[in-house]
Amino acid sequence: MFSFFKKKSPPSPGPSPDTAPGPAPAAAVPVAPATPVAPPERRGWLAKLKAGLGKTASSISGVFGGTKIDQALFEELEAALLMADAGVAATDYLTEALRKQAKSQGISDPAALKAALVEALATLLQPLQKPLVIGQQLPTVVMVAGVNGAGKTTSIGKLTRHLADGGASVLLAAADTFRAAAREQLSIWADRNTVEIISQDGADPAAVSFDAVSAGKARGKDVVLIDTAGRLPTQLHLMEELKKIKRVIQKADPTAPHEVLLVIDGNTGQNALAQVRAFDDALGLTGLIVTKLDGTAKGGVLAAIARERPIPVYFIGVGEKLDELETFNAREFAQALLS
Repeated sequence: MFSFFKKKSPPSPGPSPDTAPGPAPAAAVPVAPATPVAPPERRGWLAKLKAGLGKTASSISGVFGGTKIDQALFEELEAALLMADAGVAATDYLTEALRKQAKSQGISDPAALKAALVEALATLLQPLQKPLVIGQQLPTVVMVAGVNGAGKTTSIGKLTRHLADGGASVLLAAADTFRAAAREQLSIWADRNTVEIISQDGADPAAVSFDAVSAGKARGKDVVLIDTAGRLPTQLHLMEELKKIKRVIQKADPTAPHEVLLVIDGNTGQNALAQVRAFDDALGLTGLIVTKLDGTAKGGVLAAIARERPIPVYFIGVGEKLDELETFNAREFAQALLS
């Protein structure tokens, strides 16, 4: 789910010098690692992900339904990947890799070529697979950005539940003071998760963020999650406000924010990649949360992100329920997208 560092307990004292040593331990016998099996709750979630990406999977799989590998197949594959929002760079990378592999390994069966595509996509996505690390700094300050409608505040609520279930104490900051009812929405999530919230009606978002970091330090919280105002990257004056929030956070804690996350809607395709570029240039993103991969999203935009701006994807979501936000796994995603 995520990596959570706690202070280690002091080591227990060893045996006294007068204690006679016991028999030497038996030599360890190497055991082949078992194939990892996803727990039932993970398997259920993976089924939802596969269903959510089903349209794209069906479209791409149809390319490999013939009996031979020829130029027409590669042209159809290029079109299918582009339609899946993979973008030109990732599409060219994947198709060229398959061409070379088919030639070097003598692959003549379309089904075998499809299996090779799964491996190529998993390898491309691998740099995005990285856990969110909590607890190396106390509190770990997490600043969350995203455009209106991407599911930012809802994702913060889900992330709060994940962190709390993992034993972390969380403090929320309602710094989205521009959107009507945003403060109330975050307060509902705070109540559901039984966590504290810093909220001021009509206050400056940077001031709320500063107060939250200060309160998190004073109260010994593990995590401070800051919900910032949703905005489009083309709204330059609002992007400057985000930069101001980051600067003010650093006045409360010079090492913060420790994580800067962007929530993107998986339905927005190449526009999501444009958002990643803009917010990364402005804030220096450390991670992504990809939402709404629940039936209409094409999913290929993660390949585009991996090829052009490989920022870790900490979580992906397939719906609105608390259990529909999960950690990203490159191979699982590749299999769901191409099955």
